[in-house]
Amino acid sequence: MSQASLHVVGIGNAIVDVIAHADDAFIETNSLEKGAMTLIDAVRAEELYDRMGPGIEMSGGSAGNTMAGIAALGGKGAYIGKVSDDQLGGVFRHDIRAIGVQFDSAPLTDGAPTARCLILVTPDAQRTMNTFLGACVELGPDDIDAALIQSAQVTYLEGYLWDKPLAKEAFLKAAKLAHAGGRKLSLTLSDSFCVNRHRAEFSDLVDNHVDILFGNEHEIMALYETDSFDQAVTAVRGRCETVVLTRSEKGSVVVTADDIFEVPADRIERLVDTTGAGDLFASGFLYGYTSGRSLTDSARIGAIAAAEIISHVGARPEVVLSDLVAQKLG
Repeated sequence: MSQASLHVVGIGNAIVDVIAHADDAFIETNSLEKGAMTLIDAVRAEELYDRMGPGIEMSGGSAGNTMAGIAALGGKGAYIGKVSDDQLGGVFRHDIRAIGVQFDSAPLTDGAPTARCLILVTPDAQRTMNTFLGACVELGPDDIDAALIQSAQVTYLEGYLWDKPLAKEAFLKAAKLAHAGGRKLSLTLSDSFCVNRHRAEFSDLVDNHVDILFGNEHEIMALYETDSFDQAVTAVRGRCETVVLTRSEKGSVVVTADDIFEVPADRIERLVDTTGAGDLFASGFLYGYTSGRSLTDSARIGAIAAAEIISHVGARPEVVLSDLVAQKLG
């Protein structure tokens, strides 16, 4: 097996985020599912966009955010995702390359526009996401570059990909290529509603394809239909090599067949916006893991990255994360 030239390659829905503040009355009036990610069509996207207050527009998407975090930590990464040959597609391409992430996916030249996620942040820092997938649904197996997958220590996939048939094919192709090259495959469960839609298939993925699984306590409980976090930990233990579970202010739990490690959350002065917390935790953990750090140190780096991201609006780091980690961990 040749030496990997990349730490991580991420595969996900290439989305431009539109983030605005809103109160609970806005959420209720517009019949939105608070704290969840809901897929919407083009008409609903235009309707909500028109009703939202002033917002911040930036490149996003779960795996895209994770790759941005890895770059900010000093890691080498690449991204596979589908955008259209339009203005937002150009913005996404420029943004992700500008932060040091390799992005060579061919754009759509005909069809749906680039995807966007309308994110409403309420005063309690919860984010309600409404996503128009647009060009994302065109991601397919032809977009998976075998050489790129096998050049990375870990291929990281977001659970949201499992919503579309072509993306499922791309997902499974990447999994086979990664393992054929002696590399690791990682999956984030993404959202408890996503887990509920695909529970049986996700369970099969964990048992037969995934080496490193990410999820929060609600997602892992949804996956195994348990009433408690401890029951979910028991259910998932040993199903894949490493399971990393986040619990907000309670920190995280890393589960292997032989051990369970509890890692505290990093302290913050003020919670502003939880958008991207899980994505950046995955950045930190994967960077630590692919840099030869212990599982506990990797989770601590994840906690530092997550704490930075929830201290401001938006899901991309506002500081050099590598400096922050060096300051806190050495």
